[in-house]
Amino acid sequence: MMDATMLWAWAEVAVRWTHVITAVAWIGSSFYFIALDLGLRQTPSLPPLAHGEEWQVHGGGFYHIQKYLVAPEMMPEHLTWFKWESYSTWLSGFALLVLVYYLGADLYLIDPTVLDLSLWQAIGISLGSLAFGWLAYDALCKSRFGHSTTGLMLLLFGVLLVMSWGYTQVFSGRAALLHLGAFTATIMTANVFLIIMPNQRIVVADLKAGRKPDPKYGKIAKQRSTHNNYLTLPVLFLMLSNHYPLVFATQWNWLIAALVFLMGVSIRHWFNSKHSRSGKPWWTWGVTALLFVLIAWLSTAPMRLPPEEAALTGAAKRYAAAPGFEEVTGIVLGRCAMCHAAEPGFAGLAWPPKGVVLETPSQIAHAAERIYLQAGVSHAMPPGNLSFIEPQERAQIVQWFREAG
Repeated sequence: MMDATMLWAWAEVAVRWTHVITAVAWIGSSFYFIALDLGLRQTPSLPPLAHGEEWQVHGGGFYHIQKYLVAPEMMPEHLTWFKWESYSTWLSGFALLVLVYYLGADLYLIDPTVLDLSLWQAIGISLGSLAFGWLAYDALCKSRFGHSTTGLMLLLFGVLLVMSWGYTQVFSGRAALLHLGAFTATIMTANVFLIIMPNQRIVVADLKAGRKPDPKYGKIAKQRSTHNNYLTLPVLFLMLSNHYPLVFATQWNWLIAALVFLMGVSIRHWFNSKHSRSGKPWWTWGVTALLFVLIAWLSTAPMRLPPEEAALTGAAKRYAAAPGFEEVTGIVLGRCAMCHAAEPGFAGLAWPPKGVVLETPSQIAHAAERIYLQAGVSHAMPPGNLSFIEPQERAQIVQWFREAG
């Protein structure tokens, strides 16, 4: 029979897997349609109102695709809508945010050395920032700046730069970068839900009513879709950033995150240029490489590690008071602390894996659940059992954690 901690861990696995699957579906369809749109050809054989066509081969068959800028003369009987890939990605991502960062706020979201927040203050800031992101972005798109592609993109980058810095002044480094990704992903999904899909429904309704659709709805939807295309790669990076302390736990984490957005733009510019047959601007890869080197250099700044003696709060008090804590502390110090230290003693490690430091009883109590899952019920840690942790020591960890209730 699995205990509550194990069930919770498996719930996180299920939601994370769902999030990855739906994100792959959304990104795949998004990249495909951008490439298709840019590669359309105008030929003499096009039917009335058609803008372009494309012949493609895949899976042993040939596909003939035609695009109408506004709409065809008559509504087809079958129309496939692409929306649930986006919705499911955001919903599963938000569920993961709740599971990991809201319900595990003491460990992942709040860092008292950055800003000493209560649980509800941190959650309120998190939710408020996501709503603010969409409102600010939408207002900029609808303002006079929305008519200038370059000007709008520069303004949006400025907003992302400010939010990147702002998040690091409120949350832990790990949570700050994850929230910047959620901030951007919320804008992308809101584009689909509040702009692109409603505009397409207006066009469909006009066709069914025998009215001529206004081309402005397609133009607006195309602008938002293009924004989503350029934001996709940075969001993927930020989704994965919590696995890399060199990204989230350094002094310049906010600037690293901002530079990642520029890398995303340079990479997508190459592919978009290639698909539109307007050339292959190889210089973009040079720019991307330089940005990556700059990011790697910035990551060498001092890391933001947890304080050596963090105050025991919440569940950590219970784990520190549970029978067997002294024995487990000895096991962890003997088997884990050579790597999980502010200055790791294991050859080849310049920083503690995942930014987790286990050098004091306080740090061990705060990481109780991780230790239980990684070194107690599973053999994930130490990797390859390099420190030769014994079966009875793993059993002691399990018993201590369960005794704490």
